[in-house]
Amino acid sequence: MIRRRMLPGAVAVAAVTASVLLLGTVPAAVAVVPGAETAETPTPSPEPIPIADDPADPVRAAEYWLDGAGIREAWRETRGKGVTIAVIDTGIGQPPVTFDGAVLDGTDVSGSGTPDGRTPVGPVDSNHGSWVASLAAGRGNPDGTGMIGVAPEANLLSVSLGFGASASVPFAEQVAKAMHWAVDHGADIINLSFTTNTLDWDESWDEAFMYAFEHDVVVVVAAGNRGSGTSMVGAPATIPGVLTVGGVDQTGTASREASTQGITIGISAPSESLLGMSADGTVVSWDGTSGAAPIVAGAAALVRAAHPELDAANVINRIIKTAIEVPGARQPQDPLYGYGLLDANAAVTATVPPVSANPMGDLEDWIRVHRRAESPDEPEPEPTTSPVVVPPLPAAEPPTEPGSPLLPTAESLRYGTLPLLAVTVPGILVGLGVTAAARRIRTERGRRAPTP
Repeated sequence: MIRRRMLPGAVAVAAVTASVLLLGTVPAAVAVVPGAETAETPTPSPEPIPIADDPADPVRAAEYWLDGAGIREAWRETRGKGVTIAVIDTGIGQPPVTFDGAVLDGTDVSGSGTPDGRTPVGPVDSNHGSWVASLAAGRGNPDGTGMIGVAPEANLLSVSLGFGASASVPFAEQVAKAMHWAVDHGADIINLSFTTNTLDWDESWDEAFMYAFEHDVVVVVAAGNRGSGTSMVGAPATIPGVLTVGGVDQTGTASREASTQGITIGISAPSESLLGMSADGTVVSWDGTSGAAPIVAGAAALVRAAHPELDAANVINRIIKTAIEVPGARQPQDPLYGYGLLDANAAVTATVPPVSANPMGDLEDWIRVHRRAESPDEPEPEPTTSPVVVPPLPAAEPPTEPGSPLLPTAESLRYGTLPLLAVTVPGILVGLGVTAAARRIRTERGRRAPTP
């Protein structure tokens, strides 16, 4: 259901809640506490880069995360130029201005979209992909008004997925194909704003996600939302190596409906009262980690643009290590907040020691441990002990010559007739003796009886 309300300046905004399983989803807005200090020592900021940005514009003013998550500050350094974000979703629409010059290429893997991936797919929430893309890299109007994304100079790839009955291709197959296509077409970052609500994933995703990691791609994934039935994170948010994004409200508190929990959450970002540009040019307000994820994907684009020498593992590391700690949250990684709240400016400018491995895990190791028993190429285990040798049984004795069935054999005499006689004859003799004794006793009693 869409509720229309008016923002200051008579800008129409439709209020929408995205709660589609495939979209992983109810995006939630994350508020970062302004002015909070990080543990890292920030480097001096360069001269501000001119940017058309009117904070007084009602739409721009509604994007509270631009200041709350340190995004406007990060724009002094970079706005993501030269970095490509692949949005694997329902397809990026073609509203006026917002994506002009932003979408480099696209494809459809659902079997029901258009070849360029720009036609929204699905009967429900078909605008979801456009909302996600506008949060990540929307251009905004030339005069500094209208919705703008976190990395407004980054490029986009549009891959349209189909969910449920809106696709003729199995969902797992679509995702695997989409991951390959995005990598092969130059994605530096892949955004996945959907969940399967299951911890495990199709085995085809092992190779697809490894393909992305091996090609140095940052994969950002939505944690999912309680409001749409996701009580715990599900795949792809459970895949080692992805940066899973939880959601918070405007105060920086974990969202009750527009987020979920799980040990794989790496960072939190706004997930409530977000804005999104629909394919028809309408700006809507929506909730969910489906929107928190592209905010982080945009921040990753800012980091990659400012530090092109960094690999994907170090981009992720900068984002989580510069996060604003949440008072009372478990350290270092909380099941609600991950490492803390997104601070895009600190992620871009702070001094962060490099790492040699992805802090969110190693999918290759996971595959080696958990898929080993299922792998047809796995060699058979070598025996650890010598087999026990059992001596053969002695040969059976040859059968005797057959005799007459009416005559006893040696075996029947030995084991049948003789034992039977040994028991029967003494029994008969004892019985005869007892009978004779009884007769004598009766005879004696008859002699001694008195005569009447």
